[in-house]
Amino acid sequence: MRSLIEGFVFLLTKADKEVPEMLRAKDIMKTEVISVKKETPIFKAAELMVRNGISGLPVVEDDMAVAGILSEKDAILLFYEVREAEHKTVGDFMTSPAVTFEENESLLSVCDFLAKNIFRRVPITSNGKLVGIISIQDVLDCVLQKIQQAVSAN
Repeated sequence: MRSLIEGFVFLLTKADKEVPEMLRAKDIMKTEVISVKKETPIFKAAELMVRNGISGLPVVEDDMAVAGILSEKDAILLFYEVREAEHKTVGDFMTSPAVTFEENESLLSVCDFLAKNIFRRVPITSNGKLVGIISIQDVLDCVLQKIQQAVSAN
C-alpha cells in the first residue's frame, strides 16, 4: 500500500487530469448550514460560531438570499466595542456583499478563489439562495479522499 504522499504524487502525475474539473461545488458542499440574519444580536452570532466550532456564518434575508458573511475577523471587533455592542447586530459587523458561488460552479473555481484570497469559507447558492457552504477544510478532505481512492485503485 502506498503512503498518502506517494498517492498525492500519483494523483498529480498519472491520474486522469479531468477528474477535478468534473467536480462541482455541490459535490462537496455542506448542506446543513448555520446562518444568521442581519437583525441577529452580534453576541448571539459570536456564541453560535464558538459553540459550533465554525469560523464564519452566512448572513441571509428571509428568502435565504445571501446578504453578507460574518467571519471571526469581523466578530473580533467586539473586543474593541464590548460595552457599546450590547444592542448591535450582525448587520453592524458583517462583510457585505459576500462572495458566493453557484452550486454547479466548478470546484476548481472555488479552490482557486479560496487559495488566492483570505477567506476560509464561501457560501454556495442555487438561483441566488443559500444551499450550502464550502470551507478550506472541505476541500482538503476532498483532496485526501481522491488521493486515497487513487492509491487504493493501484
